[in-house]
Amino acid sequence: MTRTVWDSSLGKKTVMAVSGLIMLLYLVVHMLGNLKIFFGSGDFNHYAHWLRTIGEPFLHYEWALWIIRVVLVVAVVAHATAAYQLSRRDIRARPSRYVHSKPRSSYATRTMRWGGIILGLFIVWHLLDLTTGTVHSGGFQSGHPYQNVVDTFSTWYGDVIYIVAMLALGLHIRHGFWSAAQTLGAGSRTRDRALKTIANVLALVLTAGFITVPVAVMTGVVS
Repeated sequence: MTRTVWDSSLGKKTVMAVSGLIMLLYLVVHMLGNLKIFFGSGDFNHYAHWLRTIGEPFLHYEWALWIIRVVLVVAVVAHATAAYQLSRRDIRARPSRYVHSKPRSSYATRTMRWGGIILGLFIVWHLLDLTTGTVHSGGFQSGHPYQNVVDTFSTWYGDVIYIVAMLALGLHIRHGFWSAAQTLGAGSRTRDRALKTIANVLALVLTAGFITVPVAVMTGVVS
């Protein structure tokens, strides 16, 4: 049964929709957490420590955080795999005349495809920068996330990578939320305008919310 659902295009689109909504929920919470940087290093570092103690004493130290990480990894892999397989299926289903004349894909399709690639590469860089410290500039300080964030956004390339990725994220959310709503049956003639508005607002708020952090560091508001 599970295999049958996965093999169908609708099943893959449903997996994309559900996994996308899981990631969207995480992004909202993550953005709100990031904005605590404006309250100073004490509050921001305390928040980062709290994330590792969620559920104690029922859960051990960092268990909840690792559960969240595992869920996110599964969601990202499922989302990317479904997207890739749907894309390959779409290419195979095109009429034979497209063999000699490449069709012009829609703006939304190109945005989602390239946006997904940009975000995938960004996730790897972001983890290596602020989680493991492998590519971090200025000397990674474990247990001092505030200083690590300031270090990253004190470099021009750190700002460029992050801002470009967040712009791609905004476009991805704008088109993805709408697609997910249609796949899950939430769309209708009376609700379509409201869903488009929600998609636009979510994309704008999340993009602006994430970008305010590097901008604040660049302008000296956060230092």
